[in-house]
Amino acid sequence: MNKHISRLLYPGTIWYLLVMLGFAAAAAALRQYYLAGGALAVTLIMFLVSRSRFASRKRQLMDYVQSATDAVGISVQAGSAFPMAVIHLPENEIIWGNPAFYQITGLNDGVRYQTLDSVIPGFSTDWLREGRSELPGDRLIGSRRFRIYGNYVKSEDSETSVLLATIYFADMTEMFNIRDEFLRTRPIISLLLVDNYDELTGNLSDSVVSTLDAQINETVTEWIADLHALCRKIERNRYLIIFESRDLARLQEGKFSILESIRRVTTPAGLAATVSLGIGKDGGSFEENYRFASLAIEMSLSRGGDQAVVKDRYNFTFFGGRTKETERHTRVKSRVMAGSLSELISQSGTVYIMGHRMADLDALGSAVGLVCLCRKRERPARIVIDTKANACGNLLAELQAQPEFAGVFLSGQDALVEADSHSLLIVVDTNRPDQVEYKPLLESMGRVAVIDHHRRAADYIEQVVLNLHEPSASSASELVTELLQYAVSQKDLRPIEAQALLAGIVLDTKNFSVRTGARTFESAAYLRKAGADPVDVKKLFQNDLDDTLTRYQVVQAARLYRGEIAIACMEEAISRTVAAQAADELLNISGITASFVLYPTAEQVVISARSIGSCNVQAVLEPLGGGGNGATAGAQIRGKALREVLEALVASIDQFYQPTTVQDGKESLT
Repeated sequence: MNKHISRLLYPGTIWYLLVMLGFAAAAAALRQYYLAGGALAVTLIMFLVSRSRFASRKRQLMDYVQSATDAVGISVQAGSAFPMAVIHLPENEIIWGNPAFYQITGLNDGVRYQTLDSVIPGFSTDWLREGRSELPGDRLIGSRRFRIYGNYVKSEDSETSVLLATIYFADMTEMFNIRDEFLRTRPIISLLLVDNYDELTGNLSDSVVSTLDAQINETVTEWIADLHALCRKIERNRYLIIFESRDLARLQEGKFSILESIRRVTTPAGLAATVSLGIGKDGGSFEENYRFASLAIEMSLSRGGDQAVVKDRYNFTFFGGRTKETERHTRVKSRVMAGSLSELISQSGTVYIMGHRMADLDALGSAVGLVCLCRKRERPARIVIDTKANACGNLLAELQAQPEFAGVFLSGQDALVEADSHSLLIVVDTNRPDQVEYKPLLESMGRVAVIDHHRRAADYIEQVVLNLHEPSASSASELVTELLQYAVSQKDLRPIEAQALLAGIVLDTKNFSVRTGARTFESAAYLRKAGADPVDVKKLFQNDLDDTLTRYQVVQAARLYRGEIAIACMEEAISRTVAAQAADELLNISGITASFVLYPTAEQVVISARSIGSCNVQAVLEPLGGGGNGATAGAQIRGKALREVLEALVASIDQFYQPTTVQDGKESLT
């Protein structure tokens, strides 16, 4: 310690004395004896003064070390079992350490120029300068784990301006080991649901159903064989699984292989089983984890099933969900929802209908259909829309020209002023609060209903009085059309309203080429009988010459990725409608099964995506903050440059196609 302190207080003092002695020797060699004697006398005086001042400063430094450590109630006596050290900043050089410190570090007090970096790799003292008294996290020294505390004080010796820190080491190995074991053994509650069980067992004999159940049970048992989990079948298509937190990371790394392996279970007709998995974690009790798991299952089903959803105290995390949704909504459900919505409207004052920002034909068409329902129930209806910033200008102009739609359209600010406690808000074509036309209106309304067909996102609209959410439907217009079939007579639906609804269906199905089911064509037939003219609908999709040329510029700028994905990155802003049409146009090229169009705006980068193959564009864009469904999706990314977004998109595509399980010697994509 003395060597460290003497170098700290008087670094290089010995060299000054040696120079003075050399000067005296040189003078004596030149026979300048008086000069040599004077130089020698001065050197001797300097040495004596230096030693005296050194002893005084050493006492001051030791008094500082004593006061700095005693301030927190810890003695610096050599026999203290609490490891501690004094370091010189900013070099982190060890000035002093007690025997316990040298014992845990294996350092030698006699070795000069020792730093804490040699004990703790990457050790930084920034936390001391920031005024904190504890180093974040724990540090491993040898085989022991320590918490490190300290204080940062400047020496009172103004001449040396010494900056010192006193560091204390608390051995927390046993506590950390207990903590880690506690976290590893936290219970995880999981619900596994065979989400197409009714379709699998429909019209099958009891013996075939028994065989199918046995295959499902065997697949689930094989999946949890290494988990040492508790598994119980609580319903005919539902399992309760309890396992420890240590196994969750392994399941996540495997992307929950049960999603893939369960598809090996098929009916005699070739229909494969699919499951939804809801996992609850980080709850304060079994009851809370079970509630999280139930919410996760609900989220999975609302996104089309065939996926795993992990719900903790704050967030949802999604795995899988890359297959196309199967049609699950029934006429019974549509009839019940039509009655519930009609009753809700009858009990309300003014009904406000709002879609998403930059409303398209589906958002406006479904809103117009609900105006018909409100008229039937003799309740005033208002459509909240930005009449300048939208993607449905042609239809909006036609509607505004109709006398019966005078005063129906208004801005979000005006609606916020008009609305009262008896008002009802119906949100269509979106389930995310951040994407609605005017979020303050949503936050101010006491009663909200949601009608949407997109996969539910983690930040969905909660606490609604009515929720018609069907990700298997082609469009929100299709859902509204089905409601109208049970709530109004066909003559109550005006031709312009039927045309708006049909335009919404045509838009989201790409002229009935994607995401269409039997119910989609039934809805279109109903609208055709109500007076919708396909020719008039076709005119709504016409563009001017400039937009057409821009669309083909986007197509020309596209580049092929992975042999079947087209990515067009535009350096200049284009309209959202043109970008969507260009993404559709790229799918007309042979061999392309998915397309992504990126373009910048003043505040963000926008992505429009389409798919007609195995690439689920919603799963690709969801990590980037986007949403939609497997065939049509989009994203709006703020705070990043265009090239950064492009790189993130490519990485997300690679992640989607990353092989995660191996079966029968072959890689499969989950």
